[in-house]
Amino acid sequence: MIAADTRCALEALLGERVGFGVSMARHNALRIGGPADALARPADRDDLLRLLRLCAAAGLPHHVLGSGFNTLVLDGGIEGVVIHLGRFRGLERKPAGALRVEAGVSHATLTSYCIEHGLSGLEFGAGIPGSVGGWTAMNAGIGIREVKDALIEAEVASGDGTKLDALGPQELRPHYRGLAGLAPGAVIVSTLLRVVPADPEAVRAEVERLRERRAQTQPLDVPSCGSVFKNPPADFAGRLIEAAGLKGLRAGAAEISTLHANFILNRGGARAADVLTLIERAQAAVYERFGIRLEPEVRVVGRAA
Repeated sequence: MIAADTRCALEALLGERVGFGVSMARHNALRIGGPADALARPADRDDLLRLLRLCAAAGLPHHVLGSGFNTLVLDGGIEGVVIHLGRFRGLERKPAGALRVEAGVSHATLTSYCIEHGLSGLEFGAGIPGSVGGWTAMNAGIGIREVKDALIEAEVASGDGTKLDALGPQELRPHYRGLAGLAPGAVIVSTLLRVVPADPEAVRAEVERLRERRAQTQPLDVPSCGSVFKNPPADFAGRLIEAAGLKGLRAGAAEISTLHANFILNRGGARAADVLTLIERAQAAVYERFGIRLEPEVRVVGRAA
Protein backbone atom coordinates (compact mmCIF):
# COMPACT_ATOMS: atom_id res chain seq x y z
CA MET A 1 0.00 0.00 0.00
CA ILE A 2 1.05 3.59 -0.58
CA ALA A 3 1.53 5.80 2.49
CA ALA A 4 -0.99 8.62 2.92
CA ASP A 5 1.58 11.41 2.45
CA THR A 6 2.92 9.82 -0.74
CA ARG A 7 -0.61 9.38 -2.05
CA CYS A 8 -1.26 13.07 -1.43
CA ALA A 9 1.97 13.95 -3.25
CA LEU A 10 0.96 11.84 -6.25
CA GLU A 11 -2.47 13.51 -6.35
CA ALA A 12 -0.88 16.96 -6.09
CA LEU A 13 1.45 16.16 -8.99
CA LEU A 14 -0.98 14.41 -11.34
CA GLY A 15 -4.51 15.27 -10.22
CA GLU A 16 -7.05 13.10 -12.03
CA ARG A 17 -4.23 11.40 -13.96
CA VAL A 18 -3.50 9.08 -11.04
CA GLY A 19 -5.77 6.39 -9.70
CA PHE A 20 -5.42 4.00 -6.77
CA GLY A 21 -6.32 0.32 -6.55
CA VAL A 22 -6.91 0.20 -10.32
CA SER A 23 -7.62 -3.25 -11.77
CA MET A 24 -4.81 -4.20 -14.13
CA ALA A 25 -7.01 -6.71 -15.95
CA ARG A 26 -8.40 -3.70 -17.86
CA HIS A 27 -4.92 -2.56 -18.88
CA ASN A 28 -3.16 -5.59 -20.37
CA ALA A 29 -3.76 -7.78 -23.38
CA LEU A 30 -4.38 -11.00 -21.40
CA ARG A 31 -7.15 -9.30 -19.37
CA ILE A 32 -5.67 -10.80 -16.21
CA GLY A 33 -4.26 -9.43 -12.96
CA GLY A 34 -5.00 -7.80 -9.65
CA PRO A 35 -4.98 -4.07 -8.83
CA ALA A 36 -2.06 -1.68 -9.00
CA ASP A 37 -1.38 0.35 -5.87
CA ALA A 38 -1.35 3.37 -8.19
CA LEU A 39 -1.75 3.91 -11.95
CA ALA A 40 -0.17 7.17 -13.15
CA ARG A 41 -0.51 8.82 -16.55
CA PRO A 42 2.15 11.54 -16.96
CA ALA A 43 1.26 14.14 -19.57
CA ASP A 44 4.75 14.95 -20.83
CA ARG A 45 8.46 14.57 -20.15
CA ASP A 46 8.55 17.03 -17.25
CA ASP A 47 5.60 15.25 -15.66
CA LEU A 48 7.35 11.90 -16.08
CA LEU A 49 10.64 13.10 -14.57
CA ARG A 50 8.85 14.62 -11.57
CA LEU A 51 6.94 11.38 -11.06
CA LEU A 52 10.13 9.30 -11.21
CA ARG A 53 11.81 11.63 -8.69
CA LEU A 54 8.82 11.32 -6.37
CA CYS A 55 8.91 7.53 -6.56
CA ALA A 56 12.65 7.48 -5.89
CA ALA A 57 12.32 9.80 -2.88
CA ALA A 58 9.45 7.74 -1.42
CA GLY A 59 11.13 4.39 -2.11
CA LEU A 60 8.24 3.34 -4.34
CA PRO A 61 8.91 0.80 -7.10
CA HIS A 62 7.63 1.77 -10.52
CA HIS A 63 6.67 -0.30 -13.56
CA VAL A 64 6.20 1.00 -17.10
CA LEU A 65 3.10 0.01 -19.02
CA GLY A 66 2.40 0.66 -22.67
CA SER A 67 -0.37 -1.28 -24.35
CA GLY A 68 0.02 -4.17 -21.91
CA PHE A 69 1.31 -6.80 -24.32
CA ASN A 70 4.15 -9.16 -23.41
CA THR A 71 3.04 -8.80 -19.77
CA LEU A 72 1.48 -11.15 -17.23
CA VAL A 73 0.21 -9.34 -14.13
CA LEU A 74 -0.06 -11.62 -11.12
CA ASP A 75 -3.34 -12.06 -9.26
CA GLY A 76 -2.22 -10.06 -6.21
CA GLY A 77 -1.67 -6.93 -8.29
CA ILE A 78 1.33 -4.64 -8.56
CA GLU A 79 3.14 -2.92 -5.71
CA GLY A 80 4.03 0.74 -6.20
CA VAL A 81 3.27 2.90 -9.23
CA VAL A 82 2.42 1.68 -12.71
CA ILE A 83 3.39 4.37 -15.23
CA HIS A 84 1.17 4.42 -18.31
CA LEU A 85 2.67 6.29 -21.29
CA GLY A 86 -0.48 6.41 -23.40
CA ARG A 87 -0.25 10.23 -23.65
CA PHE A 88 3.17 10.02 -25.33
CA ARG A 89 1.86 9.85 -28.90
CA GLY A 90 4.13 12.19 -30.87
CA LEU A 91 5.30 11.06 -34.32
CA GLU A 92 7.56 13.37 -36.32
CA ARG A 93 9.54 12.99 -39.52
CA LYS A 94 13.16 14.06 -39.13
CA PRO A 95 15.86 14.89 -41.71
CA ALA A 96 18.16 12.24 -43.15
CA GLY A 97 15.58 9.47 -43.25
CA ALA A 98 14.41 9.20 -39.66
CA LEU A 99 11.22 9.15 -37.59
CA ARG A 100 11.00 10.30 -33.97
CA VAL A 101 8.28 8.13 -32.40
CA GLU A 102 7.12 8.55 -28.80
CA ALA A 103 6.66 5.52 -26.57
CA GLY A 104 2.86 5.49 -26.58
CA VAL A 105 2.46 5.33 -30.36
CA SER A 106 0.88 2.03 -31.38
CA HIS A 107 2.44 -0.15 -34.03
CA ALA A 108 -0.78 0.21 -36.03
CA THR A 109 -0.44 4.01 -36.02
CA LEU A 110 3.22 3.84 -37.00
CA THR A 111 2.52 1.41 -39.83
CA SER A 112 -0.32 3.56 -41.18
CA TYR A 113 1.92 6.64 -41.09
CA CYS A 114 4.64 4.84 -43.06
CA ILE A 115 2.15 3.71 -45.71
CA GLU A 116 0.66 7.19 -46.05
CA HIS A 117 4.05 8.89 -46.38
CA GLY A 118 5.80 6.18 -48.42
CA LEU A 119 8.43 5.22 -45.85
CA SER A 120 10.02 1.77 -45.82
CA GLY A 121 12.09 -0.07 -43.23
CA LEU A 122 9.51 -0.73 -40.53
CA GLU A 123 7.16 -3.07 -42.38
CA PHE A 124 8.37 -5.98 -40.22
CA GLY A 125 6.38 -4.49 -37.33
CA ALA A 126 3.07 -4.91 -39.17
CA GLY A 127 0.68 -6.75 -36.89
CA ILE A 128 3.07 -6.88 -33.93
CA PRO A 129 0.84 -5.62 -31.10
CA GLY A 130 1.71 -3.04 -28.49
CA SER A 131 3.38 0.35 -28.59
CA VAL A 132 6.78 1.66 -29.62
CA GLY A 133 8.23 1.98 -26.11
CA GLY A 134 7.71 -1.71 -25.36
CA TRP A 135 8.61 -2.60 -28.93
CA THR A 136 11.99 -0.89 -28.44
CA ALA A 137 12.62 -2.25 -24.94
CA MET A 138 12.18 -5.84 -26.09
CA ASN A 139 13.85 -5.36 -29.49
CA ALA A 140 10.73 -6.74 -31.13
CA GLY A 141 10.77 -8.21 -34.58
CA ILE A 142 10.49 -11.24 -36.81
CA GLY A 143 13.12 -13.59 -38.17
CA ILE A 144 14.33 -11.27 -40.92
CA ARG A 145 14.44 -7.96 -39.04
CA GLU A 146 14.25 -6.47 -35.53
CA VAL A 147 14.07 -2.99 -34.01
CA LYS A 148 17.86 -2.91 -33.72
CA ASP A 149 18.11 -2.94 -37.52
CA ALA A 150 16.27 0.41 -37.69
CA LEU A 151 17.36 1.91 -34.35
CA ILE A 152 19.29 5.18 -34.43
CA GLU A 153 18.81 6.13 -30.77
CA ALA A 154 16.31 6.03 -27.93
CA GLU A 155 15.46 8.88 -25.57
CA VAL A 156 15.64 7.40 -22.08
CA ALA A 157 14.63 8.83 -18.69
CA SER A 158 16.76 7.63 -15.79
CA GLY A 159 14.97 5.61 -13.14
CA ASP A 160 15.46 8.33 -10.53
CA GLY A 161 14.09 11.05 -12.83
CA THR A 162 17.24 13.16 -12.81
CA LYS A 163 18.02 13.15 -16.54
CA LEU A 164 17.03 12.35 -20.11
CA ASP A 165 19.67 10.75 -22.32
CA ALA A 166 19.83 9.95 -26.03
CA LEU A 167 21.33 6.46 -26.19
CA GLY A 168 22.45 4.77 -29.38
CA PRO A 169 22.80 1.07 -30.15
CA GLN A 170 26.30 0.94 -28.66
CA GLU A 171 24.96 2.06 -25.28
CA LEU A 172 21.68 0.13 -25.44
CA ARG A 173 23.29 -3.11 -26.70
CA PRO A 174 20.23 -4.74 -28.31
CA HIS A 175 20.02 -8.51 -28.19
CA TYR A 176 17.31 -11.07 -28.88
CA ARG A 177 14.22 -9.67 -27.15
CA GLY A 178 15.91 -7.10 -24.98
CA LEU A 179 18.35 -4.26 -24.42
CA ALA A 180 21.31 -5.26 -22.26
CA GLY A 181 22.28 -1.61 -21.72
CA LEU A 182 18.90 -0.37 -20.46
CA ALA A 183 19.36 0.38 -16.75
CA PRO A 184 16.84 -1.01 -14.25
CA GLY A 185 13.97 1.44 -13.80
CA ALA A 186 14.88 3.49 -16.88
CA VAL A 187 11.97 4.56 -19.09
CA ILE A 188 12.06 4.75 -22.88
CA VAL A 189 10.36 8.01 -23.84
CA SER A 190 10.84 7.98 -27.62
CA THR A 191 12.74 6.15 -30.33
CA LEU A 192 14.47 7.50 -33.43
CA LEU A 193 14.06 4.99 -36.26
CA ARG A 194 15.70 4.86 -39.69
CA VAL A 195 13.40 4.80 -42.74
CA VAL A 196 13.85 5.25 -46.50
CA PRO A 197 11.48 6.75 -49.12
CA ALA A 198 9.53 4.15 -51.07
CA ASP A 199 6.44 3.67 -53.20
CA PRO A 200 3.47 3.81 -50.77
CA GLU A 201 1.76 0.94 -52.58
CA ALA A 202 4.86 -1.24 -52.21
CA VAL A 203 4.94 -0.49 -48.47
CA ARG A 204 1.21 -1.23 -48.22
CA ALA A 205 1.60 -4.53 -50.06
CA GLU A 206 4.35 -5.75 -47.75
CA VAL A 207 2.41 -4.68 -44.66
CA GLU A 208 -0.69 -6.50 -45.87
CA ARG A 209 1.34 -9.62 -46.66
CA LEU A 210 2.77 -9.75 -43.16
CA ARG A 211 -0.59 -9.00 -41.52
CA GLU A 212 -2.25 -11.79 -43.49
CA ARG A 213 0.48 -14.24 -42.53
CA ARG A 214 0.11 -13.31 -38.87
CA ALA A 215 -3.68 -13.69 -39.02
CA GLN A 216 -3.31 -17.19 -40.50
CA THR A 217 -0.75 -18.43 -37.98
CA GLN A 218 -1.59 -16.68 -34.69
CA PRO A 219 -4.74 -16.55 -32.51
CA LEU A 220 -5.51 -12.84 -32.79
CA ASP A 221 -9.19 -13.00 -31.80
CA VAL A 222 -8.70 -14.24 -28.21
CA PRO A 223 -6.91 -12.37 -25.37
CA SER A 224 -3.23 -13.36 -25.11
CA CYS A 225 0.06 -11.69 -24.24
CA GLY A 226 1.71 -12.61 -27.54
CA SER A 227 4.59 -15.06 -27.67
CA VAL A 228 5.15 -16.63 -24.25
CA PHE A 229 8.66 -18.04 -24.79
CA LYS A 230 11.75 -16.91 -26.64
CA ASN A 231 12.75 -19.14 -29.53
CA PRO A 232 15.79 -21.26 -28.64
CA PRO A 233 18.74 -21.19 -31.06
CA ALA A 234 17.92 -22.75 -34.44
CA ASP A 235 14.44 -23.81 -33.34
CA PHE A 236 10.98 -22.48 -32.45
CA ALA A 237 9.30 -22.59 -29.07
CA GLY A 238 5.90 -23.20 -30.64
CA ARG A 239 7.18 -26.23 -32.58
CA LEU A 240 8.71 -27.74 -29.44
CA ILE A 241 5.57 -27.26 -27.35
CA GLU A 242 3.41 -28.72 -30.11
CA ALA A 243 5.78 -31.70 -30.50
CA ALA A 244 5.48 -32.28 -26.74
CA GLY A 245 1.74 -32.75 -27.28
CA LEU A 246 0.55 -29.70 -25.34
CA LYS A 247 -1.62 -27.88 -27.90
CA GLY A 248 -5.04 -27.31 -26.34
CA LEU A 249 -3.86 -28.05 -22.79
CA ARG A 250 -5.90 -26.11 -20.22
CA ALA A 251 -5.44 -24.91 -16.67
CA GLY A 252 -8.60 -23.26 -15.43
CA ALA A 253 -9.69 -20.89 -18.20
CA ALA A 254 -6.17 -20.56 -19.69
CA GLU A 255 -5.31 -22.61 -22.76
CA ILE A 256 -2.24 -23.31 -24.90
CA SER A 257 -3.48 -22.27 -28.34
CA THR A 258 -4.39 -24.98 -30.83
CA LEU A 259 -3.32 -22.64 -33.64
CA HIS A 260 0.11 -21.59 -32.33
CA ALA A 261 1.50 -23.38 -29.28
CA ASN A 262 3.66 -20.42 -28.17
CA PHE A 263 0.49 -18.51 -27.27
CA ILE A 264 -1.48 -18.92 -24.06
CA LEU A 265 -5.07 -17.73 -24.28
CA ASN A 266 -7.55 -16.40 -21.75
CA ARG A 267 -10.76 -18.24 -22.60
CA GLY A 268 -12.70 -16.11 -20.12
CA GLY A 269 -11.99 -15.63 -16.44
CA ALA A 270 -8.45 -17.07 -16.42
CA ARG A 271 -6.16 -16.21 -13.54
CA ALA A 272 -2.45 -15.49 -13.64
CA ALA A 273 -1.94 -18.69 -11.62
CA ASP A 274 -3.54 -20.65 -14.49
CA VAL A 275 -1.16 -19.11 -17.01
CA LEU A 276 1.85 -19.80 -14.78
CA THR A 277 0.74 -23.44 -14.50
CA LEU A 278 0.77 -23.76 -18.29
CA ILE A 279 4.13 -22.02 -18.55
CA GLU A 280 5.64 -24.47 -16.08
CA ARG A 281 4.00 -27.47 -17.78
CA ALA A 282 5.39 -26.41 -21.17
CA GLN A 283 8.89 -25.87 -19.78
CA ALA A 284 8.88 -29.24 -18.04
CA ALA A 285 7.53 -31.16 -21.03
CA VAL A 286 9.94 -29.59 -23.53
CA TYR A 287 12.91 -30.16 -21.24
CA GLU A 288 11.92 -33.77 -20.58
CA ARG A 289 11.54 -34.57 -24.28
CA PHE A 290 14.21 -32.39 -25.91
CA GLY A 291 16.57 -31.30 -23.12
CA ILE A 292 15.85 -27.64 -23.98
CA ARG A 293 14.98 -25.08 -21.32
CA LEU A 294 12.45 -22.59 -22.67
CA GLU A 295 13.05 -19.04 -21.48
CA PRO A 296 9.96 -16.86 -21.01
CA GLU A 297 9.61 -13.84 -23.26
CA VAL A 298 6.55 -12.61 -21.35
CA ARG A 299 7.35 -10.27 -18.46
CA VAL A 300 5.79 -11.45 -15.18
CA VAL A 301 5.09 -8.58 -12.78
CA GLY A 302 3.33 -8.17 -9.47
CA ARG A 303 2.65 -10.27 -6.41
CA ALA A 304 0.92 -13.61 -5.98
CA ALA A 305 -2.61 -13.64 -4.57
